[in-house]
Amino acid sequence: MLATFMDGTPELEAALTRLESRGESDFARVEPVVREILAAVKREGDAAVQRYSERFGRRAPQLVVRDFPGAAALARLPADARSGLELAAARVRAFHEHERDAGFRYEEEGITLGVRVLPVARAGVYAPGGKARYPSSVIMSAVPAQVAGVPEIVLATPLAGDASDDPIYAAAHLSGVAAIVDAGGAQAIAALAYGTESVPRVDKIVGPGNLYVACAKRLVFGAVDIDGIAGPSEIVVVADDDADPRVIAADLLSQAEHDEAAYPLLVCASDALAKAVGRELARQVETLPKAAIARAALANGAAFVAASRARMAAIADRLAGEHLALHVVDPEAMLAGIRRAGAAFVGSSTPEAMGDYLAGPSHVLPTGGAVRFGSPLGVYDFVTRTSIIRYSPEALARHQRAVCALARLEGLEAHARAVEARTPVSS
Repeated sequence: MLATFMDGTPELEAALTRLESRGESDFARVEPVVREILAAVKREGDAAVQRYSERFGRRAPQLVVRDFPGAAALARLPADARSGLELAAARVRAFHEHERDAGFRYEEEGITLGVRVLPVARAGVYAPGGKARYPSSVIMSAVPAQVAGVPEIVLATPLAGDASDDPIYAAAHLSGVAAIVDAGGAQAIAALAYGTESVPRVDKIVGPGNLYVACAKRLVFGAVDIDGIAGPSEIVVVADDDADPRVIAADLLSQAEHDEAAYPLLVCASDALAKAVGRELARQVETLPKAAIARAALANGAAFVAASRARMAAIADRLAGEHLALHVVDPEAMLAGIRRAGAAFVGSSTPEAMGDYLAGPSHVLPTGGAVRFGSPLGVYDFVTRTSIIRYSPEALARHQRAVCALARLEGLEAHARAVEARTPVSS
């Protein structure tokens, strides 16, 4: 089920090199259409959002919904689903409370320095509405913004207009969402980024979407901040010969069922384990409701057979996975050797699904190897920082000679004179 590559072969190195570039999306194919949509929404506002929503197969009769039935929708859900959403929201909130940053100030001989940390005024959360609708993603995106103290959180997602909207309404209610924009795709991103007659302009857009959404986020960056460019889901399972092939296969399939373009990746200690996992994948996929999607994703995947624990860690580090699952003896030691991972699931009793739903950390993670420079979504994504600098006259006089020398070194005479205007040059 997974192509297998043996350590020390050119084929393994070629497969690793190919997978290291998996985040390079084919934006050129969709960019002309996305640019057209962005320009139209910027120029025409609500009318363009409505027009493109109709063109792509649906209508948004009420573009912005502020009085959505969140509490009522939560009450209508089955008891298990209701309690699950409530538990998820509470745990995500409790985790992200630890990320609060109060800033700091300190003084040194007449100089006060510090950082002021404040939330952005308005955040936009995008939630897909096509192949899948994930109320969990609403919680995972909006609750960190709520904890950061963002005054207004706007959710953009295409509504169905029937009972299937209840989980989204309930999640929005539990996450502090103030308004829902009933639109999806690039037109929703444009509305959030530029603002329309109905849709308020936001300062930051977060949340995953399809290729058109990702391309739109990329193009509006600068007019608005974004969390990153989300790609297909992925998991890197690292397993030694003591691991259970049945559990490994279950973890791989938990990501394979997301999308035909997902990446289920295995790094293991032996060819025998790779074969055993392959047999389990073939058996388990047969009974999955999304078997066709999972099979397509497995074709993107790979199994890498490493010669040692050090090599297992090195291969996993190069793969830089969104999710890293460690099915090994002494998983903490293995984790210490893997620097790059979006979320690490340490030990065989920690399924990746716990992170998807209610462990606590946001499940909005960098994909496509972007963990090399990116981080999970958090409170820090919804704040801005201001440097605070204050000099007393005595401190300014003490530093003026050095500052004036540096300014003149760079040919910026007015900088030096702005200092000298405040204090005479000392001899």
